[in-house]
Amino acid sequence: MQTITIPTPNSPAQRFSAERFLLEFPEPPQRFYRHGWQSWTFSGWIDPQTPALPVRAVQFRVKDEDPRYALSDKHTSAWVAALQISVDDIVLVGGLDFGARLHLEGNRLVAFSEAGAGDWLLVRGTERDVFNQYTQALCQKFSCSSQRKSPRVWCSWYSLYRFIKEELLHRILEDLRDLPFDVIQLDDGWQISSGDWEANYKFPSGMADLAARIQASGRRAGLWLSPFIVTADSTILKDHKDWLLLDDQGKPVFAGRNWSGMTYALDVTHPAVLEWLEKTIRRVTEWGYSYLKLDFLYAAALPGKRHQEMPREAAFRQALQVIRGAAPEAYLLACGAPILPCLGLCDGIRIGPDVTPYWLNKPFSAWLNNPNHPSTQNAIRTCLHRLWLKPLIDIDPDVVYFRSKYNALSAEQRHWMRDLALICGFRSTSDPPHWLSAHEREELRLFLEQEVLTEDLGNYRYRINGREVDFRAVIPLPPASNVPVWLATNLGFLQTGLYEVLPAVWEFYR
Repeated sequence: MQTITIPTPNSPAQRFSAERFLLEFPEPPQRFYRHGWQSWTFSGWIDPQTPALPVRAVQFRVKDEDPRYALSDKHTSAWVAALQISVDDIVLVGGLDFGARLHLEGNRLVAFSEAGAGDWLLVRGTERDVFNQYTQALCQKFSCSSQRKSPRVWCSWYSLYRFIKEELLHRILEDLRDLPFDVIQLDDGWQISSGDWEANYKFPSGMADLAARIQASGRRAGLWLSPFIVTADSTILKDHKDWLLLDDQGKPVFAGRNWSGMTYALDVTHPAVLEWLEKTIRRVTEWGYSYLKLDFLYAAALPGKRHQEMPREAAFRQALQVIRGAAPEAYLLACGAPILPCLGLCDGIRIGPDVTPYWLNKPFSAWLNNPNHPSTQNAIRTCLHRLWLKPLIDIDPDVVYFRSKYNALSAEQRHWMRDLALICGFRSTSDPPHWLSAHEREELRLFLEQEVLTEDLGNYRYRINGREVDFRAVIPLPPASNVPVWLATNLGFLQTGLYEVLPAVWEFYR
């Protein structure tokens, strides 16, 4: 294996091509920056002396990590890693091509590519400087624009979840008329199944009718899809098993468990799948939806046997290109998405796990060793460690809660979410207006309307319009636990049900 010489402090950045190489340091780094594979996967600085603990529940491990490395006993990073030698002395190694991976072995950093030889950047300096240089190198490879302006979005998911219906959305749309949103986005729950992208019984007037109502209010209509996964009840799984990604035993590749149940990955190199994908996206845009939240995208890049042999992230990129071609004028928001292959094709990308109306789901996050799981603390932590992506693509930290109704977050925790959204420049919420008090509604209006000037003060501190914000209390990871997996899983679902499902069910049926 080729050994690369560690650069001297503040020496010029090095760019080179390699398939596999090694950096050997005199001693282990003080801290290690680990970058997660997809939107929800933990990113952040960690103590390299702590063991690499896998997510303990397999259904979440597949959904939240890169399965190929999820059980590794080494700290593994996707595309980029950084090592702190001393205060303000950072060595960054960043891949500029798909398939780049890095892992730390004591005082040795091993970098390699799944896709053969690729381009790399090696730079040493302050944390801000090395990430800026990496961002600039990516900008040279993928188109990026400083003229972007993120839309202001109302999304149905984080209040109503899958308990949505036509008449409820009509009411909310009317109540939102005087608030300055650019997009009204309908989330999961409108479709027959993941794989059958037609309106279900809860939307008898059809999806085009709802899009027209949203457009008549002066907003863009947004719609959620998970185009690369199918559920067991889908027509595709029943009638087109040859469309599925297969494992080494010839079985469909499991893509994780979500609200819809067990999911399976499509083989996006299959010509029939790509044709179906293009037709699906064209139909949705013809209905009138010009903002598409594309979720669970990692499924297209899962390990497996494909109809056409190619690197898995290249297959994912090819499928994204089909979507972009089918919806050239739409705003594409990637979620649950491998980060680097989205650059230059998607307009925005989620940069952390889903937020929740509570701070931490301790059974899922701590007891199952899963800092990728939906929880507001997990979301803020990872988003703060991905702010370096902002020059490349709109970065979505997820929605902000203004409501105190059905909400267990403290005022301080809600303010942290709000401030993070202002730093990212992506403003969205899911609060139904009739869940807000008059004061909370005005807070939301100010959040959407205000001009924002932010300054990075270092060490997780920022200045926003002259006001200092300190996120240091958010950063620590909870200690590992040995609580039985079955108990942690059931208690985690119980917490989710109490805080998320019950309020949504009440709203749906009342």
